[in-house]
Amino acid sequence: MKPVRSITTQAILGLATLGVILWFALFLPAGSLDYWQGWMFWLIFMVCVTFISGYFMNKDSKLIDSRLKAGPIAEKEKDQKIVQAFASIFFILLILIPSLDHRFQWSFVPVYLVGVGDVFIVLGLMIIFIVFRENSYTSGIIEVNKGQSVTSTGPYGVVRHPMYSGGLLMLLFIPLALGSFLGLIVFPLMLFVIAVRLLEEEKFLSKNLPGYDEYRERVRYRLVPYIW
Repeated sequence: MKPVRSITTQAILGLATLGVILWFALFLPAGSLDYWQGWMFWLIFMVCVTFISGYFMNKDSKLIDSRLKAGPIAEKEKDQKIVQAFASIFFILLILIPSLDHRFQWSFVPVYLVGVGDVFIVLGLMIIFIVFRENSYTSGIIEVNKGQSVTSTGPYGVVRHPMYSGGLLMLLFIPLALGSFLGLIVFPLMLFVIAVRLLEEEKFLSKNLPGYDEYRERVRYRLVPYIW
């Protein structure tokens, strides 16, 4: 693991870069700063992500180090590079389409549904926070680290991939939080990509993480209890 100071510096730079890119992705396509839904989403998302990052910079720098390895370039397998590339594209579209929707007024979302969207974004990020607290080996890429064991407590006792569950909950409500029904058309594509990724992840963990097959027998559902 890299020195803690190096990890912290990288994490802060990454967080700042994310904030700037997200801001431009919201407001350039919208063609205006008069986009209160965009401001609300940006503030809520960045506050939550900053809190999560700050907490684990202080409590678990190993987790932060593993999360810094993310995206298509960081993946080791070609198939996962492709999957992550599509996931990145679809995430951008989840932001871009609602921003264009705001600009051209293609659809209208009532204020109360925008609020519901913001609440569920916080809930999704809260689930991810709980997952990170439960499992220090939650990496940004598919890998097994030295000394890693199967985590089956907390949210892992309910579904096998609780981080993806929280992430998908957040992604589903991003378009509504941004005041767009049209943006929801991207979510099925994101769901498909994540399903492909987690199936490949399960194959990898089955081969490389002792006890994972027994865990799969105990916890039947991957993302949503009693559904899948």
